[in-house]
Amino acid sequence: MDYEYTLVVLGFFAFCGGLIDAAVGGGGLVQVPALLHALPQYSLSTVFGTNKLAVLAGNLSSVLSYTKRIEIAWRLLLPTLVSAFIFALLGAFSISLVPKALMEPVVFVVLIVMAVYTFIKKDLGRVHAEIQCGAKEVLLGVFFGGLIGFYDGVFGPGSGSLLLFFFVKIFGFDFLNASASAKLVNLGTFSAALLFFIPSGNVLWAIGGVVAICNIAGSVTGVFLALRYGSGFIRVFFLILLIFLIGRMGVSMLI
Repeated sequence: MDYEYTLVVLGFFAFCGGLIDAAVGGGGLVQVPALLHALPQYSLSTVFGTNKLAVLAGNLSSVLSYTKRIEIAWRLLLPTLVSAFIFALLGAFSISLVPKALMEPVVFVVLIVMAVYTFIKKDLGRVHAEIQCGAKEVLLGVFFGGLIGFYDGVFGPGSGSLLLFFFVKIFGFDFLNASASAKLVNLGTFSAALLFFIPSGNVLWAIGGVVAICNIAGSVTGVFLALRYGSGFIRVFFLILLIFLIGRMGVSMLI
C-alpha cells in the first residue's frame, strides 16, 4: 500500500472514529482495525500507541467544545478523572499480568446487560437530574473511574461507552451531559496510556499526527451533531455502538 494512499485511508477512518468517539465513545472500534490493516509491519504496541496519540488529540478537542456549551460538574469529575488516570497507568503496566482471555467474556456480558437495560428503559438518559456532589457521589466517581480506568489500561474496547452508561445510570445524567463527562474522564485514561507508550518508542509521530488531525475534524463534527440533536440522538447512536461492539467481541471470542 502506497504511503500517501495509506494516509488517506487512515485519515478517513480517523475522521469516522473521531465522530463516533465524540458522540458516544467507541471510536477505536473503527480506527484501531484500520491502523492494524494499514500498518502490518509494526507491533501491536506501536499501533496502539499511535492510536492513543490520535484519540487523545480528538478527545481534547471534544472536551474543549463540550465545556464551552455544557456546565461541567467539576467537583465530581476531577476526582473521577484523577482516579481513572492513576488506575489506567497501573493497568497499562499490568498488561502482562492480567489474563485478557478472562476479561473479555466478563465485559461481553456487561455490554449485553447495558444494551438490554438501555433499550428497555426508554426514558433513561433523556432528562438531566440535578447533580449531587457530596462525599458519597465523589467516592462512587473515584471507584468507578478507577475501575474503568484500569480496564482501559489493560484492555480498552468500550471504555468510553462504559463511562457514558456509568454517568447516566449512577448519577442520572442525560446522554448529552454523560457524553461530555465521559470525554473528560477519558482524557485521563488516554494520557496515562501515552505515558506508557511514548517512553518505549511505540508511537509513530508522523502517521499519528495526520491521524490526529483527522480525528479532531471528526470530533468537531461529532460534538456538533450531539449538541444539535441532543440526548435522543446520542441514545440511539449509543445502542447501535453497543450492538456493534457486542458483535465484534462475540466474533473475537469464537474465532
